[in-house]
Amino acid sequence: MMKHVKLGLCTTLLVWFLALWLTGCRPAPVTLTVSAAADLTYAFQEIGAQFEKETGHHVVFNFGSTGQLAQQIEQGAPVDVFAAANISFVEELAEQGLVLPGTAQRYARGRITLWTRPDSPLQITQVSDLARPDVQRVAIANPDHAPYGMAARQAMQAAGVWEAVQPKLVLGENVRQTLQYAETGNVDVAIVALSLSVPAAAGPEGPGRWTLIPEDLHAPIDQALAVIKSTTHEAEARAFAAFVNGPQGRPIMRKYGFVLPGEEPVP
Repeated sequence: MMKHVKLGLCTTLLVWFLALWLTGCRPAPVTLTVSAAADLTYAFQEIGAQFEKETGHHVVFNFGSTGQLAQQIEQGAPVDVFAAANISFVEELAEQGLVLPGTAQRYARGRITLWTRPDSPLQITQVSDLARPDVQRVAIANPDHAPYGMAARQAMQAAGVWEAVQPKLVLGENVRQTLQYAETGNVDVAIVALSLSVPAAAGPEGPGRWTLIPEDLHAPIDQALAVIKSTTHEAEARAFAAFVNGPQGRPIMRKYGFVLPGEEPVP
């Protein structure tokens, strides 16, 4: 009888020590800071929630204009992962030695749309419509530092209406603010990201009316991300980057209208 009691006690202690050892070996949750282009707001919020659920790590997003986010990183902002709306900004940071070698990767191609409120009397179906006299205010992201604003300017230049539309322009700091100008009625129409226009991204104002702008009117909006060299959570940052470009993140990105690497149309 005593022998069985001792054996049971030893087994219980063994299980307890094993559980304690396994708990000690499990990585402690960390908080990642991800600076991401504003067009990623809805897609990355969903991806971040899924990443947290599967890994236990917390993700804090800093959404904004790609150019401004890149400048913050250059000035030493504590960032683990940078997701840009244009690959050139990641390449520039890599040239400065601010990106971990081998971590830069393309994750999506974006598209732009003409967006109006659902109650707008205006029927805007092509870029050239922006030059009409009944269109009084047009919002785009600031093309000096926002890739979606750059694409909007290129589209208007290609359509031959840039000079006519310039006096009507209202510039947003980023593409999300640009959409807000149109949602609130402060402008008649906005050129914004498809990822902010699709039903999945409908905000409190509800879905608007939008028309996809032909891709041949602007340079491809190829987007890339990278792990920042100064990160103190390299393994977790690499895991998040892989998550975005992996089987968990790709369906979410596709839902928000992004064209994924390997799925681009043949020219």
